[in-house]
Amino acid sequence: MPQLTSITDLSSAAVSAPRMSNDENRSGGPTGPNTSVITKVKPKTKRPNLYRVLILNDDYTPMEFVVHVLEKFFQKDAEAATKIMLHVHHHGIGECGVFTYEIAETKVTQVMDFARKHQHPLQCVMEKK
Repeated sequence: MPQLTSITDLSSAAVSAPRMSNDENRSGGPTGPNTSVITKVKPKTKRPNLYRVLILNDDYTPMEFVVHVLEKFFQKDAEAATKIMLHVHHHGIGECGVFTYEIAETKVTQVMDFARKHQHPLQCVMEKK
């Protein structure tokens, strides 16, 4: 005949069940209250590649227009814009600024569109730094 087990027999069986070593820490046993350290792993982010925006010299674009472009699209003051323009005039190429890919691409497009709108053959390019 099957033997009936009372509720008290079940609870005492659960208490006397073997425990793993980590169980004592979770139940607030002899080692102390429940404590745990949560560490957040910060992902290593890579810095974006930078690109130089360059203006190329040509024989037709007025110097004043190049200075205007540098002031308008690259936020250069008149002195810095003139210095860059003269560097482009004497060396054939000059750096307008260094930006992330998307910003450099946008600036090149803006300068090229603005130059075409004003019927100047000014060339603006970007290169990886």
